[in-house]
Amino acid sequence: MSRRSTGYDSRSTYPNFLSLQETLRLQLGFALAGLREGLRWDIVISAVARDPEIQSNVIKSVLLNSLSLASIYTFDLLLRPLFQNQAAWFHRNLGWFYQVFWVMPVISVSLYLNSSWSMLIARRVYTLQHGPRALAQHQPTTYSGILTTLATSAYRAVMVVTSVMVSFLLAYTPIIGPLISFIYLSWVDSYYFFEFIWIARGLSLSRRIRFLEERWVYFLGFGMPSAAICSIGSGLANGAIFALIYPAFIIMAIHARPTPSDPYSPTETESVIHPSPFVPIRLRIFAPVLLLNDTIVRVLSVGGGGGHRRTGSGDSSELVEEGTHRITPKMRRKLD
Repeated sequence: MSRRSTGYDSRSTYPNFLSLQETLRLQLGFALAGLREGLRWDIVISAVARDPEIQSNVIKSVLLNSLSLASIYTFDLLLRPLFQNQAAWFHRNLGWFYQVFWVMPVISVSLYLNSSWSMLIARRVYTLQHGPRALAQHQPTTYSGILTTLATSAYRAVMVVTSVMVSFLLAYTPIIGPLISFIYLSWVDSYYFFEFIWIARGLSLSRRIRFLEERWVYFLGFGMPSAAICSIGSGLANGAIFALIYPAFIIMAIHARPTPSDPYSPTETESVIHPSPFVPIRLRIFAPVLLLNDTIVRVLSVGGGGGHRRTGSGDSSELVEEGTHRITPKMRRKLD
């Protein structure tokens, strides 16, 4: 084979790349598509108006979360000014008692019930769009399936806490802290809005995270409206606001179409053209969260006498979330 023919074959197999300008233009389009689909309140209104089951659960969610918000602001707007002339110790202890014995129980019950109602809303919307069989095949029917469901729920609770924790910690970064915290919170919100859909489609934890991280621009745009809404309050109020809007954004997520369909060839043409090497295809957004989760899983494994060997980043979390972490005799006695 001649040098010339070899050179031709090499050129034909060398990957094609978009220019930096074209890649940035596409990414801007993906971000705007996410932002647009994260503002589709018309879809939410239509879904609630046409189905009594969705309507009933949304009304219950709105009423309960409105009670949570009212409880939070009652002290700040009414009780605090009313007792501001009292002794300092009374003023301080009044706030503590009100938070512990009223606000926290109300918010805890609200989050639990809201989660249940949101899942009912998501199931109904998903069923209306894809048919009842789309969810039936993923329902646990065996003992191991029930254990998997319990492990998934426990893992999800841990991941919620660690995600919010990372977002709060980023806020303390000098100068740019509030901005990067807002951006990260946008991604976290998007993940939890789309999580039901991904689980319904049978995606594992690693595949769900990879799907988001490879379309990080789109999901940044989709999560920005909710992150902005949840930034208008402070502390517990933001949590109550998130619970209030959560069902609406799940409905938007079920109707959304994340782009690009192929992050490694985003032009949607027959020929494969990769984005510019200067713009990352996959941004490992949840690496800090998975690192924290792996640490928690190892601590719990050691405490439970599991004696598991160390695994790579995300592996232990994947095992627990999938419900395949080995059940030790000590753990089985607790389950029995």
